[in-house]
Amino acid sequence: MTPQELTERSEQSERSAARGEWAAEWHTPSRPALPDGPAARPPRLPGEWLRPPFRSGLPIRARLALSYAGMVTGSVAVFILIVYLFMRYVPAFQLTEAFGGATPFERVDPGAGGAVEIRSADDFLDTFLLVSGIALAALALLGAAVGWIVAGRIIKPLAAINLAATRAATGNLDHRVGLEGPRDEVSDLADTFDRMLASLERSFASHRRFAANASHELRTPLATTQTMIDVALDDPETDAAEFRALAGRVREMNRANIETVNALLDLCDAEGGVRVREPVELSALARSVIERHRAEAEAAGVELRRAEGRSVWALGDPVLIRQALSNLVRNALRHNHRGGHAEVRPSTEHGAARLTVVNTGPVVAPERVPSLVEPFVRGDGRVKRRGAGHGLGLALVTAVATAHDGTLRLGAPREGGLAVRLDLPLADPPF
Repeated sequence: MTPQELTERSEQSERSAARGEWAAEWHTPSRPALPDGPAARPPRLPGEWLRPPFRSGLPIRARLALSYAGMVTGSVAVFILIVYLFMRYVPAFQLTEAFGGATPFERVDPGAGGAVEIRSADDFLDTFLLVSGIALAALALLGAAVGWIVAGRIIKPLAAINLAATRAATGNLDHRVGLEGPRDEVSDLADTFDRMLASLERSFASHRRFAANASHELRTPLATTQTMIDVALDDPETDAAEFRALAGRVREMNRANIETVNALLDLCDAEGGVRVREPVELSALARSVIERHRAEAEAAGVELRRAEGRSVWALGDPVLIRQALSNLVRNALRHNHRGGHAEVRPSTEHGAARLTVVNTGPVVAPERVPSLVEPFVRGDGRVKRRGAGHGLGLALVTAVATAHDGTLRLGAPREGGLAVRLDLPLADPPF
């Protein structure tokens, strides 16, 4: 085997090892097996020693029904006891002639018609206790039945919440409790649980999109960089000047990759929702953003201006709104031509705070306008060119509008350019 073949085989082994390292990095490790025996059990917390070592075998519905029946039975039993003691010891009465001696006493057959023989006050009290006991038993059964029905209606929403939690534990975050009925603590819990699931679903979806978009957008630049470096290293005649030129190209591609990653992170933050809601003065915000991009506008030969008007206040996250307006202005400058202009117009329209950004530029086909809000889509297609941006600006603005319960509308004027309207919730001035 020649030295050149040895070198090629060594380089091939290194590349295979590198691929193996990448595979190991993305590999999902399996969950280690749990040990058996008492040593595997986690130690109890101090408060857990007060808890029973086992759970009751009765479900919560049965326990609620028995508790309700016991409460009713106990209350009625106490009432009967109070009445019995009162009738036995408090009144000082005797059977009068009218009650017991007005007519000759005649024994009554107890089985005839269910009649009860009462000869004295003791017989009356004993009968009272007997009838009260029967009524008490009937009330206990009725209380248990009513408690069973009421408990079933109470815990039915909890079963729906448990089902949603079980599905969420298996990775199904699109299921919602959707509880209907009277507004109470259980319905508030269900609504809070639904909002939590929606937030988790947005967060996981945002992370998945970030991974997919990052791999899609960075794969080609990284492969190109690797190829340029390999070609330069494999050529023994590469001199210092060529290495310096290569370093410059690699630095430029690295800068573009950093911009793409930062834009993807901003997009994830916007899709994560609004964390702060406070009044934001859009006129002052537009003035600040325009001054920030003034140098970029002069370098591009584009006139950047702001339409004068009264103060406009929007309710939302000032960081996200600034980010959205900055992306709109940057988009208006990059997709323009020398001698053109870009204008920012804060206004109030139909009960909403509106930011309108209008710019000159190349003509955009009307059928392409809806696709401009998709990630990595530009006015001239999906192919990146120098200075055209990363294609995430309008996607980020759309995420900001959605997070604020606002709207984003795009229009393509016949003379060219783009008109973008961002509507946000209107806020009252803080003074």
